[in-house]
Amino acid sequence: MKSEWSEVLLDLLNTTPVVDGTPTDTLDAAWLRAHGAAGQRVRDVRGVRDDLQRVVRGEAPGAVLDARLRGVTQTPEIVGDVLTWRLEADWPARLVLAWGELQSAMPGRLRPCANGECHLFLLDRSRGGTGRWCSMSECGNRMKARRHYGRAVGKET
Repeated sequence: MKSEWSEVLLDLLNTTPVVDGTPTDTLDAAWLRAHGAAGQRVRDVRGVRDDLQRVVRGEAPGAVLDARLRGVTQTPEIVGDVLTWRLEADWPARLVLAWGELQSAMPGRLRPCANGECHLFLLDRSRGGTGRWCSMSECGNRMKARRHYGRAVGKET
């Protein structure tokens, strides 16, 4: 599954990177404008993001997102000779819906980076579902080098 909303969801989850060892929040009005959420308040979107991050990390049940779906409707309509569905949902609800679609289509593939010092998330699109790091060039190499060094000096880290 690849949708515009799943990409926005991943971008939102990744607005809390660790930069030079310091947790950082990159979610601001410019980020909202760039992601189609110009009418949203930064504080409110941070709340949605924080809830989604906790759910993806397994720190909270998915039910904490339920309140974000209030008011969502889907209405059937005929367009030409085809039945389609018109979705009415605000921006935060669309992110929760994107999370739900990923859970259904790609269970377990949206997850936090395996580097405990990293605060980013990944959507594992690998065939075997074995992706562990947000970036192989950053966290993946760092973690592999750390394990190699640990084995070389006689202890696994």
